[in-house]
Amino acid sequence: MEPKPILVWDLPTRIFHWSLALSFLGAFLTSESERLIDVHEMFGYTMLGLIGFRLLWGIVGTRYARFGQFAFGPGKVARYLASILSGAPQRYTGHNPAGSWAIYAFLILCVLAGLSGWATLNEIGGDLVEELHEAIANALMAVVVVHIAGVLLSSLLHRENLVRAMITGMKSGDPSEAIRSARPLFGVVLALGVVAFWTGSI
Repeated sequence: MEPKPILVWDLPTRIFHWSLALSFLGAFLTSESERLIDVHEMFGYTMLGLIGFRLLWGIVGTRYARFGQFAFGPGKVARYLASILSGAPQRYTGHNPAGSWAIYAFLILCVLAGLSGWATLNEIGGDLVEELHEAIANALMAVVVVHIAGVLLSSLLHRENLVRAMITGMKSGDPSEAIRSARPLFGVVLALGVVAFWTGSI
């Protein structure tokens, strides 16, 4: 059966993805400005809140949002990367093995960045914690760059726009692989929560 457009990414997952991307970019760009320290702090706390949501959604969310669906071991990651190098990458309806590891790296580094940032603002740990915070932020940026490169490469090899998929929620696949609902109510609540926090913080 020829693949058809199917719903893969629910709305809360998409809202989380783009809100986290915007928050990290905002925090990174304001990190060196004392005048914008409040904005930097706002984005940092937003990241922590979003991570908290994602951890919960990874348990109760839709099929492809759940951690159990993309808990790939080193062997599968290695085979996937080898398939990319061969020019015939394995296809996954949800997260591929390499992408799944990027997600786990994001989650861990975002928590560490948030906690070290909080400690820095409260003058806990001195220069060591501040330097650690900066190192974690730089590591996060490195993961982001690798992630973007991987998305572009996968989009090219699979001939499918993965950036658009994370906007629309749609990918090509068998109808039996589609999720039943985009869970729009949860997505709207998440988006409103982010906007309300930003509005109250500025």
